[in-house]
Amino acid sequence: MRATVKDVAARAGVSPKTVSNVINGKVFVKAETRERVESALADLEYVPNLSARGLRNGRSGVIALALPDLATAYSAEMAHFFVESAHARGWVVQIEETAFRPRREDELMSQARANLIDGLILNPIILADSAVARSSALPPVVLIGEVEQTVTDQVWLDPIAAASDMTEYLIGRGARRIAIVGAPAKLNTATARLRTVGYRAALDAAGIPRDSRLEISCASWTPRCGAESVASFLAQQDELPDAFFCFTDSLAIGALSTLSAAGIRTPADTMVAGFDNVADGEFASPPLTTVAFDKRAYADAALDLLTARIADRSHPPALVTIPHRLMLRASTGEPSS
Repeated sequence: MRATVKDVAARAGVSPKTVSNVINGKVFVKAETRERVESALADLEYVPNLSARGLRNGRSGVIALALPDLATAYSAEMAHFFVESAHARGWVVQIEETAFRPRREDELMSQARANLIDGLILNPIILADSAVARSSALPPVVLIGEVEQTVTDQVWLDPIAAASDMTEYLIGRGARRIAIVGAPAKLNTATARLRTVGYRAALDAAGIPRDSRLEISCASWTPRCGAESVASFLAQQDELPDAFFCFTDSLAIGALSTLSAAGIRTPADTMVAGFDNVADGEFASPPLTTVAFDKRAYADAALDLLTARIADRSHPPALVTIPHRLMLRASTGEPSS
């Protein structure tokens, strides 16, 4: 038979309330007591009864997280931190992929309205395609990412400031001809547009003329597309840029591969920088300079907003900006920081 909270409490020698506090993670429990309870939970293979919990409080205990492309290193890392943060709050996470199937957001909205899930974390890449733009009555939903909107809560990294900072840094390293990889055209997302704005703003501030030939677009933000786009660019240009600023680390890793295959040394011949600070970038050859931010703080901020929105849907939408910093490594001639 399925173990109950009372069974776990008896096994650990504590009260059922203490077991609930450990499971929900909302009340402090002494480390020694927590260890006994967690050991009992594991021994008895305890599984929370979400249906019973829902009958008691009108909630399912499940939230949904929708990310654009689950095959990317960035999405994998973000999903990890969201799941960890959600579990600490007693939530189960349903994960969905939506980049090229935005109608999946509508399905999640329907589940929320039917009380099958308590709330949504959505990461649309084009606002017009998102269920948020098509819905007049939103369930509890928080957006992450860089679309510009004012209808619901959102957590983001300021894309204009971050791209401007990286471009300014490259200029400070002596670069004048800076190519960007991921410019809007083939994939005209909010992120591509806004990071391009930041790049151009830094060029303007330094008095460096813009050159549209240095704005390289990609059909997808993957290592393969980064490699192919940079290869195509090199085949059409006589002069090598001083630097490539790639709008994701995945694109940058692809760019590094193409440059190496062409006998172009990084950073001696050209510098390369990325964005997102995924783990793979640290172990690229050479290690990748990138825009970094605290992914766990990002997940915590989004789930804080969702918790508040579930409790009260009437308060005005909030926007939380997560700080960024430049992680300087050998791909731009720096020792790793």
